[in-house]
Amino acid sequence: MSSLPSGIRLMNLLRDHLTLSDKQVQMARELGLNPDKLGKIDNHRQEVWKTPLPQFIEDIYFKRFKREEPETVKPLKQIMAEMEVKKKQQKAKKEERRKQRALSSGSEE
Repeated sequence: MSSLPSGIRLMNLLRDHLTLSDKQVQMARELGLNPDKLGKIDNHRQEVWKTPLPQFIEDIYFKRFKREEPETVKPLKQIMAEMEVKKKQQKAKKEERRKQRALSSGSEE
């Protein structure tokens, strides 16, 4: 697998470890929650006053955005695939610009 941004890689690991759905992972990303800190926020059944992490994320998402869920929910796999396509397009554009510069500098001499 190619190198992924650390935030997406961590969210992918935490989705499996903390059993969050794609919707809840996307909510956490939109809220800007730090993936490293989600384990600390999670209720480990020892602190009965804490709400479970999925419910906590949904509650603070509603408080901030006044919506129950994101308008469009994208799985992490789809986000990663879109990032790969975008990266390939950027590389192709960069290569095209290099070729144009090489042709224009060669014709000026």
